Amino acid sequence: MDILKRIHQHSLSHPDRPAVISGEYTLTWKDLDLLSGRLAAHLEDLCGSNHAPVAVYGHKNPLMLICFLACVRSGRAYCPIDISVPDNRTQMILDQMDSPIVLATEPLSCDCRTKALLDLDKITALLKEELPVLPEKAAVSGDDTYYIIFTSGSTGTPKGVQITADCLNHYLDWSVTLGTSPADKEGRVFLNQAPFSFDLSVMDLYTCLASGGTLFCLPKDVQGDYRQLLSYLERSGAEIWVSTPSFADICLTDASFGSDLLPKLNLFLFCGETLTNKTAEKLQKRFPQALILNTYGPTESTVAVSEVLVTEELNRTVSPLPVGRAKPGTVLEIWKEDGSPAPEGEKGEIIILGDTVSTGYYKRPDLTEKAFFTCERNGLHLRGYHTGDEGYLKEGMLYYGGRIDLQIKLHGYRIEVEDIENNILRLPGVSRTAVVPNIRDGKVKSLAAFTVCQTPVENSFAKSQELKKLLKDYLPDYMIPKKFIFLDELPVTANGKADRKKLGGML
Repeated sequence: MDILKRIHQHSLSHPDRPAVISGEYTLTWKDLDLLSGRLAAHLEDLCGSNHAPVAVYGHKNPLMLICFLACVRSGRAYCPIDISVPDNRTQMILDQMDSPIVLATEPLSCDCRTKALLDLDKITALLKEELPVLPEKAAVSGDDTYYIIFTSGSTGTPKGVQITADCLNHYLDWSVTLGTSPADKEGRVFLNQAPFSFDLSVMDLYTCLASGGTLFCLPKDVQGDYRQLLSYLERSGAEIWVSTPSFADICLTDASFGSDLLPKLNLFLFCGETLTNKTAEKLQKRFPQALILNTYGPTESTVAVSEVLVTEELNRTVSPLPVGRAKPGTVLEIWKEDGSPAPEGEKGEIIILGDTVSTGYYKRPDLTEKAFFTCERNGLHLRGYHTGDEGYLKEGMLYYGGRIDLQIKLHGYRIEVEDIENNILRLPGVSRTAVVPNIRDGKVKSLAAFTVCQTPVENSFAKSQELKKLLKDYLPDYMIPKKFIFLDELPVTANGKADRKKLGGML
């Protein structure tokens, strides 16, 4: 599909329908199309021949969607940055961007340096000024980069995943069919849990836009307040739920979370982390009318590439749950360490080939070369990606077995353990550290940092609080270890590396 054309068509067929509801703000389809086109013309006027990606800073303000679409309609990729990202990390991202402009719907304290900052007031003013609408041919298309999402990098510096217009459109051709038909999704209310800087949000945001629906956003402060959360959920009238399994687990702790609260909810779409049999069983009991779909995929392959319907029978007979069969346009393979294909049922690295694989990391050819490649299958030239995930295939069904490297998934966020470690080592008085995931029921529940300090730690609790506070300058909250454990020295393996297996046994 052509998502931009689809959005325009929806704006004509139901102009007054809410496209986005976030807090007290509502944006209609007519205004989404009109204002994004108006801002696109201003971006072209301001940036001219510079078509470098544009950073968009904020948190679930409907204006962010206007900014996203304005960027791509003017031929520029956008890079979403949520307010939960610490200033130091935001600065790293901005420093990697070439654009002369930063769009900020929330106050931004970072130094934009050579970049012009368009804050909320300036954006609002521009939206009142009409300019000639840009022609459709000005928009990104084909292999042009549509968006860039920055993820955790092992060196402590985030890396930007480039997703093209074709990648997104191929993904949407499939995502509108998940669980229910495209016709059944028309005009539905989609729940948005993830921030726009997290690729899971693409599943709800763009599937909603492709379906002419209404995106109901759950702000960050609401998600941390159970009383508000349940009230917001009831108010949402959500019909299609998109989130990590961890967020569903949080909601399930309240007995009122069920079909009485959300009577119209008929589809759960999960991605980002392991969906446990226990969570699926609880949801099936609370929402007997709803379908549950489990999906799998990294940011580098446009959100997700496989899906499976979790029926009561599947949940009862298969544990852990599979992550599904490959979508059309995608080939899933399992490779051994030497790069040869693994036999049916044998574990190895999950390799993704297909039409939604990223073109690589923004301005990082070194990292791109390590993770991405091209190959030929059945006469077709395909981009490929080394996921670093372990898994196996059985009768075409993919089963996920965890990470091969030091990357983990926590609450749906992909995190390089070394990213956390490198930032802990920035802190004064820290000599060595090793971050280890606390795994229960095949799922990462939390992170622990085993740490050696230059001087003896007399009060472990106070020192832990101190380090956590300092880390807030470098890492988002979800990356800060829940527990610090102080040691005189780290146990090491024969090659001198931290013995993570031994440390894990200490949790």
